[in-house]
Amino acid sequence: MKVTVVGAGAVGASCAEYIAIKNFASEVVLLDIKEGYAEGKAMDLMQTASLNGFGTKITGITNDYSKTANSDVCVITSGIPRKPGMTREELIGINAGIVKSVSSSLIEFSPKTIIIVVSNPMDTMTYLVHKSTKLPKNKIIGMGGALDSARFKYRLAEALGGPISDVDGMVIGGHSDTGMIPLTRLATRNGVPVSEFLSEERLNQVLEDTKVGGATLTKLLGTSAWYAPGAAVSGMVQAILCDTKKVFPVSALLEGEYGYNDICLGVPVVLGKNGIEEIININLNDAEKATFEESAKGVKAVNDLL
Repeated sequence: MKVTVVGAGAVGASCAEYIAIKNFASEVVLLDIKEGYAEGKAMDLMQTASLNGFGTKITGITNDYSKTANSDVCVITSGIPRKPGMTREELIGINAGIVKSVSSSLIEFSPKTIIIVVSNPMDTMTYLVHKSTKLPKNKIIGMGGALDSARFKYRLAEALGGPISDVDGMVIGGHSDTGMIPLTRLATRNGVPVSEFLSEERLNQVLEDTKVGGATLTKLLGTSAWYAPGAAVSGMVQAILCDTKKVFPVSALLEGEYGYNDICLGVPVVLGKNGIEEIININLNDAEKATFEESAKGVKAVNDLL
């Protein structure tokens, strides 16, 4: 199994590292436009192979897409990251051109690949790949919900004072500070609703902290986070290549699901060898439906900028 990661910055290198360490892919190609940069990152990562006990081959390439040929999954992380005070939406002017060019180049050499989009604004970049390529809808996936849900579970475990392995929760909607919807009503601690343990006020704090999870890290780090995004991508790639049928919330093109059409939004799906195997319809209550509608309006407004 071959995976290509485009963009050898912090997020791309983190993706490559986690995929390699999990040892389910035979090769990871790391590609960047900057001369020698991907080669250096790949060499550094390969020098951890004997220490971390993986057999995955990591190859670094400078802008030669022919070396990505026959990739089973391609991950697009390229584009400029957020800086403190920036919204994800502000990146569209630069990143749209990059993502469109990169996806076209990948498909030229891997026409049957599955594409995972990480570049921001992620829902709109995922929509752009749908509109600018001829890949079937199940083979174009936006990463955001998997990351946002991990951040949600972190905040829940923090509030509960328990292990994160006890916690289950999901974030749907747009991958933005205002658009994401942590489903506190459905979150559980070993099958027990978290509302049994946490007050409504504390749960609302968890919700708000989750929504600004990316902005909080950007303020602290001076740029976008990379460890959790890389881990989220590696989990999705593993589910696809190992055909695990694991459920992730991802940005998927909706065609009637949840009452929406011609828009990419975060919803739970089953991931397997065909990419998105199934979109799962959750029964949302009236408040959640209203929030989902507002989230969709926000994503549509950014899509219109394309």
